[in-house]
Formats: sequence, structure tokens, C-alpha cells
Amino acid sequence: MSGTTTRRPGVVLAVILVTQLMVILDATVVNIAMPKIQHALDFSPSSLSWVQNAYALAFGGLLLLGARAGDLLGRRRVFIAGVSIFTLASLLGGLAPSAELLLTARVLQGVGGAIAAPAALTLMMLTYREGPERMKALGYYSLVSSGGGSVGLVLGGMLTDWASWRWGLFINVPIGIGLIIAARQVLTETERETGRFDIAGAITSTLGISSLVYGFIRVADIGWTAPEAIAAFTAGVVLLVAFVLIERRVSHPIVPLRLFRFASRSASYLTMLLVVGTMFGMFFFLTQFLQGVLELSPLAAGLAFLPMTGLLFAASRVVPRVLNRIDGTRLMLLGSLLITTGTLWLTQLDASSTYLANVVGPMVVFGLGAGMLFIPLVGRAIANVAPEDSGAASGLLNVVQQVGGALGLGILVTVFGTASRGSAGTTPRAVLTDGVHAAFIGAAVYAVLSLSMIVISVKPWTWLRRSQGPAEGDPLAVDNEAKALVETEGTSGVVGIHS
Repeated sequence: MSGTTTRRPGVVLAVILVTQLMVILDATVVNIAMPKIQHALDFSPSSLSWVQNAYALAFGGLLLLGARAGDLLGRRRVFIAGVSIFTLASLLGGLAPSAELLLTARVLQGVGGAIAAPAALTLMMLTYREGPERMKALGYYSLVSSGGGSVGLVLGGMLTDWASWRWGLFINVPIGIGLIIAARQVLTETERETGRFDIAGAITSTLGISSLVYGFIRVADIGWTAPEAIAAFTAGVVLLVAFVLIERRVSHPIVPLRLFRFASRSASYLTMLLVVGTMFGMFFFLTQFLQGVLELSPLAAGLAFLPMTGLLFAASRVVPRVLNRIDGTRLMLLGSLLITTGTLWLTQLDASSTYLANVVGPMVVFGLGAGMLFIPLVGRAIANVAPEDSGAASGLLNVVQQVGGALGLGILVTVFGTASRGSAGTTPRAVLTDGVHAAFIGAAVYAVLSLSMIVISVKPWTWLRRSQGPAEGDPLAVDNEAKALVETEGTSGVVGIHS
């Protein structure tokens, strides 16, 4: 193996896990501090979502290009470069005196994460050969990926309450410096592959999605007919059409279009887009409700999310074992139904609601459903993928999660802004309650659409023909491959779902 050194595999694993934790933590640490950031840097309610979306779009849009950079330039070099960019961007964000500089720092953080994360996972796979040791390492990686969001919410609340929201960014600086020093000591450079960068594909896809998200967010303030909004939507559509045309012609596409040939796989990507959009919206607006309406402190708000994230984490550990005995499509249906139920339940929140009586219940239902849904959905998304496309398929799944979250949040911000402007409330608290209520209704529509996609694509009535065996191309045929995925990769494909 010409890759990472195996003399100190434990230290290599520690470097990878801390990197993954830093990337996951950063999203939720900032999320819980949103109300403080809004007040400190004078964000409008709609533009505040860019603190989340700037990171998600940069990370998701450049993730595949980052993975390709590791192949062509060497993964150790790319890993150190990505962590360095992330660390410097965190320092810039913590010092940011204005909203514009904070958003710039968030974009740079996303760029650094997109460069470092794919290289980190590949370095870990090279360090541990197939077998019990790799399984154990992937188990730790999955633990950090699924549990890091919960830690970030609590840590973000602590730092915001006891020091400042800026420390949610500053904390990355010493961690990043330590990672760079350790990486130089314990990682060995990998061999470079031959090929080309699909720069045009990366630029058109990232700018196209960003234009659409920008349009939805600006609509909340300026309306649908404003020239700025029309220009943003037009540019988004043109750029995405150009992206598809580019991917059809280049020799090394960043997204091989053949991945969408199977209807079940395309449906899985679309379902993931909708589900993560629901989750991003729920996290963002429930944070506003807990602090703005229920008047919880940032720390209390972070702790308030633990019933949901704890159940999500627990379910993600149990589901791989259950998949050996239960049809994965049934888990997907039940999980999506629970997510829909939890989101619809949240639409009942109002100014008289209390945490224990009205928030804990939907959180528990939502968290349990998400934990049941994600692993079998990941399995369906990358089942039957050709070996040469496996990296692109896994990377695309992460891209869908980040873009789905950003696009979903952008649409829900529009709903929130429209409802807030039309609110009959006479106090900021009442206006916020009306806006959050409308946003939860929008999130419920997302959840219903994702449930409908699953029902249509898995065709539950085909279970009646189970004894005849699934036909090739039938979604039921992926169950064994989904189980194999879980056995070999755990939940590592669900990176960033807590963002």
C-alpha cells in the first residue's frame, strides 16, 4: 500500500475522527447561536439563513471536486490544505465585525471542509484493510458523524451562554493547528492518479444552486416579481442546464450522468434532497422558536434538542443490526411516516406552547423516524453502482444532503418571511410565532413529498410478491446491497445530516 503509514494507525484514526468532528460540530455550534449572531451583526430574519447556507452550498458544491483533488494531487497534501483553509476561515469568522465578513468566512469554511473531508475518509480506508479493524474504525467514524451534531448543539449553547457566539468559531483554531501538526507527522502521501479536473462542472453546479437559493431567500424580502429575484432564478436555471450539457461531454465528469439511469436511485437522491430540506428547516426554525418564543437560553436550547438527536443517534446504531431481519423498505416507509408525523405535530406550536408539553413529543417522533430512514435510504442510493462510479455516487449523496438542506431552508425562509410580513401580531414574539408556524407547515409539505416519493418508488404492494424474488432493477433488489453497505461502511455515507 502506497498510502498512509500503518506504524501508528491509532493516531491516524484520531486525526481523521477529530477532523470529522470539527466539520460536523461547526454547523450545529453556529446553528444554536443564530439569534445572538443576528443581533450582533444586524442580520435580517431572512438573510440570517445565509450563515448556514453559505457553508452548506460551498461544502456541498465543491465536495466532488475536493474528492477529485485528492486523487490527482495526493490526499495528504489536500487534507492538510483543506484543514488549513478551514482553520484560517474559522479565525476570520470569529473576528468578523460585519455580516459580510462572517458570510465570507463561512464560504471559506465550506471550501476547506469540501477539500479535507473526502481525503480524510479515503486516508482512513487506506490505513485499515478490509476486515475487523476497518469495521471498528468505520464504527468510530459513524459514531462521530451521527453524534457530533448533538455535541455541537450543547457545546454551542455553552460557548454562546458563557463566553460569546464567536467562540463557536474560535474553538476550531487550536484544533485545526493540532490536526495540521499531527497530519504532517503520521500521514504519508498517496500516489497521484492521472486525469483532469472538471472545473466547469463544479463552477456551474455550485453557482447554479447558489443562484436558486439566493433567489428564494431574497423573495422573502423583495417579492417574486422583483428584477433581482427573476434574475437569480433565471441565472440558476441557465447555469444548471449548462452543467448538464458539460457533464455529457467532458471525459472526467464531476457527476457521471449514468448514475441517474436507474429510477430507484434517482428517486432515492430526490428523497434525500427532500428529507434533509425538512431537517434543515426544522433545526433552524425550532432554534428560533425555543429562544425567541419560549425564551430559553442558548445552552438550554442546545440541551432541548437532545431527545431528538439522541434518538437519531441510537437508531443509527440499531438499524444496521435490524436490517438483517427486517426489509429495509419497510424501515424507510415507517421512518418517513414518523418524520411526517413529527413535522405535522410541530405545526401546532403557538405562543402558549411549553417545551415539555408541546416540543418534546414531536422531537422524539422526528428523531426516531430520521434514525430509521437514513441508512436504508443511503443503501438504495448507492446500490448497483459500478465500481468505477462508487466514489462519485457516495460523494453525490453528500452533495445532495448539503444542497437539499440549503435549498430547502431557502424556500422555507421565503415562507417564513411572507408569513411574518402578513402577521397580525403586535409584538416581535407574536410575529416570530406566526412566521415559524408557516415555516413548519412548509416543512410538513416537504415531509409529505418525501413520504410520497418513497411510496411511489418502493411500491410496497410488491411485498406480496416477495416469495417470487425481486426482479432486476426493482427497488426490492437492493436490500442485500444495502445490508452489505451497512456492514462495510456503517453510516459514513450520512455525513453532515445534523448540519
